[in-house]
Amino acid sequence: MSEITEEIKNFLNLQKLGYVATVSSDGTPNISPKGTIIGWSKNQLAFADIRSPDTMQNLKTNPHVEINVIDPLLRKGFLFKGSAKIIQDSPLYDDILKHYRDNGIKSPINAIVLVDVTEISEVISPLYDLGIKKDEIKSKWKKHFESL
Repeated sequence: MSEITEEIKNFLNLQKLGYVATVSSDGTPNISPKGTIIGWSKNQLAFADIRSPDTMQNLKTNPHVEINVIDPLLRKGFLFKGSAKIIQDSPLYDDILKHYRDNGIKSPINAIVLVDVTEISEVISPLYDLGIKKDEIKSKWKKHFESL
């Protein structure tokens, strides 16, 4: 699968947390939580640089990224691989910024990262391999989070 479908866009809109993995200039991994990951087009994701100094520095030397967004109750989601570019002060930046503002994001946004997605994989918990049904898994994790 390599296209960001409407189903995937809707999933990303519902999930408010994903993780972006980059590689630093010395080759060490970096993973950073992001609450602004959206499907921008059929082959592009976007996220906002709100407080991402390490991610942004890493992308300047190595544009390759992996992004993982999982529904914490259903234990299903997507892994995206691709190449990122940082955009600022352009009509596309303005369009994506408007999208974020229209959707309630008030934090200062320093830049937008646009990811050309080359590969999309579904991520599914091994619990499903055991025949456990979606409703059981959701109920189990909902109880877990409510008990915290």
